[in-house]
Amino acid sequence: QVQLVESGGGLVQAGGSLRLSCAASGLIFSFYDMGWYRRTPGKERELVAGLTRGGSPSYADSVKGRFTISRDNAKNTVYLQMNSLKPDDTAVYYCNAHLGGLHTANYWGQGTQVTVSP
Repeated sequence: QVQLVESGGGLVQAGGSLRLSCAASGLIFSFYDMGWYRRTPGKERELVAGLTRGGSPSYADSVKGRFTISRDNAKNTVYLQMNSLKPDDTAVYYCNAHLGGLHTANYWGQGTQVTVSP
């Protein structure tokens, strides 16, 4: 059974930093593209950062230069380093694992709350 378990969320003041972690199990982690999404009430879930299995990152314009996604295949873990946090970054952050090609698969974590106070 595939599990994605996020951790590292919490309350931080504007300008502060947090690092989210997502530990994966039950899948061949290195085969998957990984991503971090977030959702705020009344809005669609949006892609914050993605990292392909080949190591190519991508970022939403709103977080470029402030957030960094990385992965450790030996630990089956993907990270999101968030710096210079803003109140607009307040959201539930979700980890995603995606496998494309002939045998597609898509998995989600349960989410972790990030709250940035002014």
